[in-house]
Amino acid sequence: MTTLRCLLTIGIAKNWFIHQLDVQNVFLHEKLHAIICMDLPPRHHRKGKNIVCRLNKSLYGVKQASRTWFSKFSHVIKSAGFWQSKAIYYLFRRHDNSPFTALLIYVDDILLTRNDLTKM
Repeated sequence: MTTLRCLLTIGIAKNWFIHQLDVQNVFLHEKLHAIICMDLPPRHHRKGKNIVCRLNKSLYGVKQASRTWFSKFSHVIKSAGFWQSKAIYYLFRRHDNSPFTALLIYVDDILLTRNDLTKM
């Protein structure tokens, strides 16, 4: 949260464009790279049988869900020319021959700030 507050403070002080994005159903669409099994919900148990199910895709509440999504997101955003901060791994920036742009990821939300909207 400290990084979020700092980025907001800098953006407001310098009159930068600031936009917040909420990614809907972020954890439900990513394939899992590990074998994850879970117990069935209570009403789906059969008497005398201990059945589990293997997940093919992430679900909310699975510990690997946010890690899997972040890995996919960071790969895509880096291929678009952004650099991942070495000190704050969930902060991405882009500042080559274009205006400064920063993306900050927190859970399934993204804070986007940019110093110039005229040069896209």
